Amino acid sequence: MKNKQPPFQVTNKMIADVAEISELTGRLSAHDHLSSNPNLRRTNRIRTIHGSLAIEQNTLSLEQVTAVLNGKHVLAPPKDIAEVKNAYEIYERLDELDPYSVDDLLTAHGIMTRGLVEESGMFRTRPVGVVDQEGHVLHFGTLPQYVPDLVMELLDWAKHSDLHMLIRSCVFHYELELIHPFADGNGRVGRLWHTLLLSKWNPVFSWLPVESIIHDHQQEYYDAINASNDAGESTAFIEFVLSVIKASLIDAIHTSDAMSAGKMDKKTLRWQKIEQFLQTHEYIMNADVRELCGVSASTANRILVGLANEGKLYKARANGHWVYQASN
Repeated sequence: MKNKQPPFQVTNKMIADVAEISELTGRLSAHDHLSSNPNLRRTNRIRTIHGSLAIEQNTLSLEQVTAVLNGKHVLAPPKDIAEVKNAYEIYERLDELDPYSVDDLLTAHGIMTRGLVEESGMFRTRPVGVVDQEGHVLHFGTLPQYVPDLVMELLDWAKHSDLHMLIRSCVFHYELELIHPFADGNGRVGRLWHTLLLSKWNPVFSWLPVESIIHDHQQEYYDAINASNDAGESTAFIEFVLSVIKASLIDAIHTSDAMSAGKMDKKTLRWQKIEQFLQTHEYIMNADVRELCGVSASTANRILVGLANEGKLYKARANGHWVYQASN
């Protein structure tokens, strides 16, 4: 596949979206407080994992995924909990992966499916039919004896193609799904690798929760795959995913604008930081508020008491300390 490009058409919509996404990415890259905010990065990473796994019928809610990753006990199927832990581990290692390495692809699959499937970290050895969320057969995957060569050719094409990475990554995502190289976990690995390719083009994509937006438009995701399968080329899928990437960037920029001092009064900005913190933590303490908001202990206490009086937080005891939790 090094000298043979997978079939698709470059449309005017793609060209327009690539231009707009490039401009939006530049705007987002200029907001250092977003990419360097560890709490926001963790929140987005959790949204990414929840979205990608929910597409594959994982039953855990966003709150349950957060609790699992905070080490809390969650009453849920062990398989679903293992999927969350595995996915978090490999997404946290995203920067270590070479997007053009077949060994790294297999390593990622091995971590993603560890303890869950028999053929973890290896290409499948049996034929497989690809089904949608309702169990309808979309197509049959490549015969297993051809899978390794086709995956290596696809990786080689992705490495040497002069297509814009925004389009190239979409083509890779679709073609990997078409080959369906693994017994299970193809969708999760495909979306991970799409994110990996984009993150090598621009680091903002390493924490942008594109998978969460795909989950919000899950039926359209399957419709785009079906349309591309019927057409025998990936144009419809590329156009859909570019629209999702654009929506994710617009959402992130709106968050950035809201966090900018000129767009928000101090009280609202502080509450937003605390609210984001509580999306990934069970409770917040005075010390957390001091660090988040850059205030003294007495000011942090006034902030917490004020939010409790407004009904946004409630006071509780945890490990012998006073803490505050989000009101439901």
